[in-house]
Amino acid sequence: MPLDLFKPLEFEDKEVFDEILHQDPPFISELTFSNLYMWRHKHRPAWRIAEKCLLIIFQPQGQSPFGLFPVGSGNKKEALDLLLGELCAATPDARICRVDEKNLKTLAHPERFRIEPDQDNSDYVYLTQELIALSGKKYHRKKNHLNQFFRKNNYEYRRLDNDLLDSLLEMQEEWCRMRECVEHPSLSAEDFTIREALSRFGDLDYTGCAILIDGLVEAFSLGEPLNEDTAVIHFEKANPAIPGLYAAINNLFCRNSWPDMKYVNREQDLGIEGLRKAKESYYPNHMINKYTLIPR
Repeated sequence: MPLDLFKPLEFEDKEVFDEILHQDPPFISELTFSNLYMWRHKHRPAWRIAEKCLLIIFQPQGQSPFGLFPVGSGNKKEALDLLLGELCAATPDARICRVDEKNLKTLAHPERFRIEPDQDNSDYVYLTQELIALSGKKYHRKKNHLNQFFRKNNYEYRRLDNDLLDSLLEMQEEWCRMRECVEHPSLSAEDFTIREALSRFGDLDYTGCAILIDGLVEAFSLGEPLNEDTAVIHFEKANPAIPGLYAAINNLFCRNSWPDMKYVNREQDLGIEGLRKAKESYYPNHMINKYTLIPR
């Protein structure tokens, strides 16, 4: 089978990925080594090098494998042809997913592909200084929630370090208890992924923060640079019983960790209506629209 040429992703592959992603910085939130590694049990990524490009496939349990658009400084057209050939030999449902508009316009010709928008996986991107300042009428409610939190709580903001890891895990366990993660496969997968991320703190390239109230972690966030002017936020968790806490962790993480980044990518809404409304409520500057390419 052609896909036998692909190697399952392991932590030891980080150096190869870092080198190629440095040569060809990504715009979509999926394409950091940290993200690929953290979610590897769900997406089951595998990879190989061809035409000086990184070819990545996802093989979710119970689903047909699919490819991501080639990454690297080499010949992407040849790499895409090779990837599609191998996928077509392995599955009748061959497709390339999470394709951003730049690559779509460059190489995805309509006569060759059926092109389908993938709104559920498109990324929300914000101006960092807007998330910090929350100025103007459109942010009036957010600013009120934030100020209410600051007035009513004796809180401590801390950058993530090894001393906080156990407390973050305890908070995540409590959050999952409140949200009944065991009853929801997507939340269970996210819980596993957060634990994977924290188990590799210091080895993966993300940073993080926490808000403590009365000595307990009540909110945390994890993120990392995506490219030279954009940070990506992978996870943001807060105790929903504390008003304004989500606004506070968002604002303080941007203020303390990403003030020099022009943009913050807060990833996708996955088609979840509540998540979509929450992301829209911060008024994205633009979307990183993604598409699926299906060979004709």
